[in-house]
Amino acid sequence: MSDPHKNDRPLAPETLAAQALGWIDEKTKAIVPPLHASSTHVRDEDNQYRSGRGYIRADNPSFDQAEALLTELEGGARSLLFGSGMAAATAVFLALRPGDHIVAPRVMYWSLRNWLANAAREWGLETDFVATDDSAALRSAIRPGRTKLVWIETPANPLWTITDIAATAELAHSAGARLAVDSTAATPVLTRPLALGADLVMHSATKYLNGHSDLAAGTLTAARDDEYWQRLRSVRAQHGALLGSFEAWLLLRGMRTLFVRVRQACASAQVLAERFSAHPRISGVLYPGLPGFPGHEVAARQMTGGFGAMMSVRVKAGEAAAIAAAARVQVWKRATSLGGVESLIEHRASVEGAGTPAPPDLLRLSVGIESADDLYADLDQALRSR
Repeated sequence: MSDPHKNDRPLAPETLAAQALGWIDEKTKAIVPPLHASSTHVRDEDNQYRSGRGYIRADNPSFDQAEALLTELEGGARSLLFGSGMAAATAVFLALRPGDHIVAPRVMYWSLRNWLANAAREWGLETDFVATDDSAALRSAIRPGRTKLVWIETPANPLWTITDIAATAELAHSAGARLAVDSTAATPVLTRPLALGADLVMHSATKYLNGHSDLAAGTLTAARDDEYWQRLRSVRAQHGALLGSFEAWLLLRGMRTLFVRVRQACASAQVLAERFSAHPRISGVLYPGLPGFPGHEVAARQMTGGFGAMMSVRVKAGEAAAIAAAARVQVWKRATSLGGVESLIEHRASVEGAGTPAPPDLLRLSVGIESADDLYADLDQALRSR
């Protein structure tokens, strides 16, 4: 692939995303990249791979452009694609050593929290869960010389808790630990964790990076190509946690509209958060863009151009009313996941089960790119109906 922009002045991230770095297929001059479906590549006569390509589990040319684009958007050194967000996230921990200590949030993606609380123990890893938005609690949990990784998620699903990335990076590094950030809800449109001191940023690319609810994928981007990063590459290959060629092609297609999708969804989310804050059937709105929300000032510092498109609302009449309201929506879709062009609603406590941090009266909302007026009217009628 050729890159027509490599000698020009630096381009805005919106331009890099829309043109997928401007790479052009050298043979066909196509602006849409070809799909490489081959699982293996021919060796040279002396049994070498001078093409740089060998077997799909270790390397895939269909990954190159998406990984390069994400690296540019995050301002990192290297990126890796994985078969799912969970595959990317668990690779971060599997690349640690037995006996290493981890600090993770109490409020975080539920499936990963369960994995850390259970399966990670079998790998000899010890995890302490703390309120990472509380600097004193975080400082107390970190064990200098023993803690090897601090994992944070900000905004954190499903309460949208905000953690100060720069302050946490300083705490982690002073104790000899790395900081990894799940930035799925923020995306590189709003937050660039590596620029704030993080060592690693993870995305469930199933969500906003792809944005069309038609694939599962995960990504990691590192600030440095070091020995730990090489272990991450090895984990992906050895565990077979790679993405399919077609899915990588779809992900790149989705990333080209990332900025327009996220900005539209953020604008609608801000409008909805403000309107629902005054709704007579809602007792509270959890959204970082509201001035009264805990962490709003931190979010304003580390999020640029918006506060995300995820929010949760608490229904005044309680759990049964919340579940009933979700059953009556027509424009919102009752479905798990987030970050697609369509707006989704979910009674999160029912999904997560025992131990969830989600109050029973909470509805999680993923705001898409539809009309904010239509979305408000639909949930309004659902809340008011009996």
